[in-house]
Amino acid sequence: MEIIQTVVDWYMVNLNYFTVALLMAIESSFIPFPSEVVIPFAAYKAAQGGLNVFGVIIAGTIGALIGALFNYYLSLYLGRPLVYRFADSRMGRLLLLSKDKVQHAEDYFIRNGNSSTFIGRLVPAVRQLISIPAGLARMNIRNFLLYTAAGAGLWNIILAVVGYFVYELRDKILPYVGHLLIVLGIVFVVWLIIRGRLNRNKNKNAGGESGQDSKTGS
Repeated sequence: MEIIQTVVDWYMVNLNYFTVALLMAIESSFIPFPSEVVIPFAAYKAAQGGLNVFGVIIAGTIGALIGALFNYYLSLYLGRPLVYRFADSRMGRLLLLSKDKVQHAEDYFIRNGNSSTFIGRLVPAVRQLISIPAGLARMNIRNFLLYTAAGAGLWNIILAVVGYFVYELRDKILPYVGHLLIVLGIVFVVWLIIRGRLNRNKNKNAGGESGQDSKTGS
């Protein structure tokens, strides 16, 4: 418990506009990192006077744009074959990527068009990867920046409101914050482990089926 509290205290002390932008840039790339542990905490600190909540939203949106642009240009220059090959590689699986996830994001982009870079920022299963199909489709960069900034900004506003709401109720929930953070941390780790195992099983099953098909064909 003391270790968790020490980590939380260190995190809150070092949470500033730069770290908010940096963490949100990581979150918006293909690296798995939840925005839910960035903006709400920064907004909570802003409610205490340590930061400005509008600055938090702006910094978070700038960071989200940086991460989205990284995905966009990486996909643009690598092309579809290399992107899918990386998603199916060992490194890709360590980053919780898969061909199915990239395909899901690309299908979502195809169905919804350019506006998917706005709507997709609000969809948990799509938001981190929606920039990849935008890059593959060579979406107009001006439209990409506009839609991404709008979607990321709206998402950050929602999270910031949550952080402020928690601050307003701090006297009622403060005794349970430490326990809540521990539970959320455990749930997040378990979720990562389960997703990793499901992806490995899915890849094994896909490999087994392809092997059976090749035997049948021969």
